[in-house]
Amino acid sequence: MSKIPLTIIGAELMRQELHQLKTVERPWVINAIAEARAQGDLSENAEYDAAKERQSFVEGRIVELEFKLGCAQIIDPKALNADGRCVFGSTVLLEDTKNGDMVTYQIVGDDEANIKARKISISSPIARALIGKYGGDIAEVQAPGGVREYEIVEVQYI
Repeated sequence: MSKIPLTIIGAELMRQELHQLKTVERPWVINAIAEARAQGDLSENAEYDAAKERQSFVEGRIVELEFKLGCAQIIDPKALNADGRCVFGSTVLLEDTKNGDMVTYQIVGDDEANIKARKISISSPIARALIGKYGGDIAEVQAPGGVREYEIVEVQYI
């Protein structure tokens, strides 16, 4: 069984979602199914079908989260000692060499990736280009619009 890399924050968010599903969503769905059954004929009962579909989603997501948390390799970025190298969990300040734009990304697991929060997946093209590089290095990223170059300005473990 392969390990799934997660940051401490990502693992905590998964635990919170799992708790929400088990303590709020699951009981709500069970109640909705019971109420729909009480209405009689189930063959043409849209509420029953919707509740069963929701139950299927909730139970599937619970299984998925439990599996991922069970296989998780939780990494604390603050505890990393990578000597300024870009690794999983590191936060990287980049400068686009073409236009000088600055951007900061944290390299996280696939399940934690959220571009709006500046968290990129370890399997993304940018992260793959950054891994193993140091501050001052140039990373070439194969983007849909062609190759882009970023200078690594700073690597932090926060």
